[in-house]
Amino acid sequence: MNLSLHAAAEDIRQARRTPIDILEDCLRQIDRYEPHVRAWVLLDRDGARAEAERLTRELRQGNYRGPLHGIPIGIKDIFDVFDWPTAAGSRLWKQSVARQDATVVRRLREAGAVFIGKTVTTQYASFDPPPTRNPWHPGRTPGGSSSGSAAALACGMCLGALGSQTGGSITRPASYCGVAGCKPTHARVSCHGVVPLAPSMDHPGPMATCVRDLAILLQVIAGPDPLDPACADHLVPDYVAALRHSSAPRLGRLRALFEEKADPETRRMTDSVVGKLKSGGATVVDVALPAGFGEVLARHRVVMAVEAAMFHESRLRQHPEDYDPRIRSLLEEGLACPALEYARCKEHQRRLRETMLPCFEGIDGLIVPATTGPAPDASTTGDPAFNSPWSYTGLPAVSFVSGWSEGGLPLAVQVIGRPWGEAEALAAAEWCESRLAVERRIPSLTV
Repeated sequence: MNLSLHAAAEDIRQARRTPIDILEDCLRQIDRYEPHVRAWVLLDRDGARAEAERLTRELRQGNYRGPLHGIPIGIKDIFDVFDWPTAAGSRLWKQSVARQDATVVRRLREAGAVFIGKTVTTQYASFDPPPTRNPWHPGRTPGGSSSGSAAALACGMCLGALGSQTGGSITRPASYCGVAGCKPTHARVSCHGVVPLAPSMDHPGPMATCVRDLAILLQVIAGPDPLDPACADHLVPDYVAALRHSSAPRLGRLRALFEEKADPETRRMTDSVVGKLKSGGATVVDVALPAGFGEVLARHRVVMAVEAAMFHESRLRQHPEDYDPRIRSLLEEGLACPALEYARCKEHQRRLRETMLPCFEGIDGLIVPATTGPAPDASTTGDPAFNSPWSYTGLPAVSFVSGWSEGGLPLAVQVIGRPWGEAEALAAAEWCESRLAVERRIPSLTV
């Protein structure tokens, strides 16, 4: 099965297939791939079937909720789902049952989504490698922290998924697993009912197999939330309509860090992508990064470490055995960080958001590789260097498949938008995705 969310939605709307049919396809893919990929921490087959049957009856009664009606979705295991545990990769929280839905989960439920289960997250959405394996090569990482969501989508186990990003946790695993991801503007999507890592950089967002599907999902989950005071009261545009009215974009290419840290294959891929887009009618011009950008990776680490330590401090002291080495190291860095250093980083973060704005003058979006290279070995979750700048500045990022490595692993680029510019970034990304027309492949169970 290699069906997109929007194609399945049209089949359901036209009564060519039912939510039950679509769900059973996904469950067959789970039976085929899950023993090898290990994308899920919880599967609720009976609950999903009951919900698919109920939504099928609704359709027969003339009640169609929209494009997510009957669509199977995976939920990253840091989001609360009523009556399911939210473990966040913790061994001690495995039985911590949520008593209400996270806001984004409630919105998906009201839109008619069918929840198959909880997908694997790295522990506390941090850096320790997950049990999930990359669908394209079991010896490679799927990325983190939205590891299970990306891997499940690549295998057709679900047609959409929730992820979150504080460093590179949506766009990096999406790239490594060959799917699409959207990290919205910070505060575009509510964090209510989501286990935090670093609140000033936590971004819930959608993952899917293509950019159009990201727009459909983001349309439902975005918007202000009285339960999350930090969630901005900004008007949510019609993301799907923006795709219909898109034209050849004007893109700004960033070099510097994004060439220095890219491996040779990724540099060649990016050059090839830019050449194809220009041949297809896009304008691509070089854009210089502001001077303060060179400090972004180190300062991002400080902010993440301190804010994570604020949340985990008391629990770390009570249950140190429940923290794997890399998250523990991050928290210890945060606990040891001088207050003045954190304050300097927050000021740098504020200034960099402002100095990035001129980069978008006359530009629909910025284009860079989504990762420094194809998925590395499974002892790591990969380098977030090309993702964390956008978590730090809060700018929206949309990643999508742009090619295949010589070893048969996915490669991706990402379009970065101006603040609150998801509509323009999605439109530019969808235009690029359609012009590149990268071959769609299905993961093999053997390497």
